[in-house]
Amino acid sequence: MKKILGRIRHYFITGLLVTLPIFLTLWVLFIIARFIDSIWARLINFYLKKYIGFTIPGLGLIMSILVVFLVGFLTANFFGKKIFQMFERWFTKFPFIRQIYPAAKQIVDSFISREKPSFKKVVLIEYPSKGLWSLGFLTNESFEEANRVSGTELLHVFVATTPSPLTGFLVLVPKSGVKLLDIPIEDGIKLIVSGGIVKP
Repeated sequence: MKKILGRIRHYFITGLLVTLPIFLTLWVLFIIARFIDSIWARLINFYLKKYIGFTIPGLGLIMSILVVFLVGFLTANFFGKKIFQMFERWFTKFPFIRQIYPAAKQIVDSFISREKPSFKKVVLIEYPSKGLWSLGFLTNESFEEANRVSGTELLHVFVATTPSPLTGFLVLVPKSGVKLLDIPIEDGIKLIVSGGIVKP
């Protein structure tokens, strides 16, 4: 009986280890898809329900994908790029938008662009206090004003929180206090997401 229960437990844990990451990945994708879908779906499905009598699930997601492709197609050529730049200049004249949009654009560019990756190196820094080491990602050199005020060369280090590598703290650390690790960015992200379980 003990042997049978042990096997059942073994099969269940093995199945859990295989299926749970898949379910978590699909769950995250589902939340993102539902959010994108909701942007268009409420407006479009409202009129579909009113005039045709039924709604189409996932229509908002399909519309969002089509809009992204259409914008990409139009702005890929010289004239489309110029028109978009004119629109961008007009768009950023509005209050609040001019504070949010440039930062949002820079973040998206840094995450998507292959030429300018957002995380340059995996590093170790003594944070939040002396003797405690935190894993972080070197994102940039510090700006001149911070260097001038501190009297030393600072580096931008993003200390991510477990389990999400996209949330965390920006720490400006003296260059001498940043220890570079010879591991790929992907391994650093895996280490944070797994809470230290997955080692490089």
